[in-house]
Amino acid sequence: MKFQIVGYALGILITIVGLAEMAPAMVDWRDGHENAWAFFFNGIVCVFFGGSLILSNRGADFRMTLRQAFLLTASLWGVIGVFCALPLYMSDLNLTYVDAFFEAVSGITTTGATVLTGLDGMSAGVLLWRSMMQWAGGLGIIVFAIVFLPYLKVGGMQIFHSEESGTSEKVMPRTNEVVGSLFKVYLLITGVCAAVYLFLGMGWFDALNHAFTTVSTGGFSTHDASFQFFESAALEYAAIFFMILAALPFLLYVRMFFQGRFLFLRDEQVRAFFVMLIVSIAVLSLWLFFYADRPEGDGFRAVLFSVVSILTTTGFVTVDYTLWGGFALLGFLLLSYTGACAGSTAGGAKMMRVVIAGKVVARQFKILLYPSGVFVLNYQGRRLDNNIILAVLGFLSLYVMTNVAVTILLSLTGLDFETSLSAAASALANIGPGVGGMVGPMGHYGDLSSAAKWILCAGMIIGRLEILTILVLMSPAYWRP
Repeated sequence: MKFQIVGYALGILITIVGLAEMAPAMVDWRDGHENAWAFFFNGIVCVFFGGSLILSNRGADFRMTLRQAFLLTASLWGVIGVFCALPLYMSDLNLTYVDAFFEAVSGITTTGATVLTGLDGMSAGVLLWRSMMQWAGGLGIIVFAIVFLPYLKVGGMQIFHSEESGTSEKVMPRTNEVVGSLFKVYLLITGVCAAVYLFLGMGWFDALNHAFTTVSTGGFSTHDASFQFFESAALEYAAIFFMILAALPFLLYVRMFFQGRFLFLRDEQVRAFFVMLIVSIAVLSLWLFFYADRPEGDGFRAVLFSVVSILTTTGFVTVDYTLWGGFALLGFLLLSYTGACAGSTAGGAKMMRVVIAGKVVARQFKILLYPSGVFVLNYQGRRLDNNIILAVLGFLSLYVMTNVAVTILLSLTGLDFETSLSAAASALANIGPGVGGMVGPMGHYGDLSSAAKWILCAGMIIGRLEILTILVLMSPAYWRP
């Protein structure tokens, strides 16, 4: 297998990382902060290394094969994470490399788990770099889900291939046009989000950073207290609105802006997402009202914000929901496994797969009642073939098995069961804060051992790459000529 096209693509991306580092470098240079030199130096290193890969592979055949696509997608997050970690490692944060790599991987996978404290006093360049990683990672995740996963036929995502109609089809004939349209929509939503935050009282720097991490459903903040820092109901409702927007399939925005067709409510996974959102909010609100101690202030707003933050896998925090009792924690854990819509920036198993799995269970129930009946499964008005059904069920099984495996590995590092399970679920679903233990909404990952952090880095990447992409590379058959 030829690797030139993979090296060429990675060279381009590493060069982009180096150029992007000039932004936080200029911010810290303006403030007279020493971290400016860390960003400048590493930016030059990235441009040199990326440029070398581009030049050494410039004669590559640009027709990418299936095996090359698997290698590129699997290596992308790890390699980019290595280079994104360098300025954090060389900054005044005094991080070990594993901590810097953990923070970088958490950023580019839009997980939002952090080992850092004292964010309020950090240099503006470091804070901006964390937000930029998440924003770029969110865009990359959309492209990965819409362009690569259907092509790789991972986890049932081939359902996103174009047929004739339906809201999940490719809306333009060429991939570069699709990517260009997605970028315009992503940029537009980010700009509007930043403007709304600015209008509602955030400073321009906070507004820009939180817009980056809201639209990417990443959850990094410029303050240790996350959204609780602002103590503003208006800002919380704005964040809720934009988190929901970011959790919907971005191809539907492309259809709306470029074709004038509003198809959100005709999409099955979108309808399922809103049903789950409404039911979860109602159930948890009733639980708090009748059985648990309500949080200070507006209890409904706290439930609304927390449910949206977890279901969209954003991870912003306004209250410590671990104080709401075991039922609430179980609910949040289940929501973290579910995630939002496929084709969005959100993590988790994805609502599309949950819908299809639900249809399979319903069909099996009907078969038990009517053994002679013939029941056809449809999604978006099209019949689901057995390959897609098996792909979805296989992915969900692997998702659960991987979560169990990561939990066991974390427990072997000395973590208690609650922290191990919570951290594993958070990493695979790319949420950030866990639902309990040391990594709860008011905790952080800095006190975990180096071994646990390496395991969680692998979990974040595996979860973002939809598990099967990594398993393919582990097969000996993949590497045979």
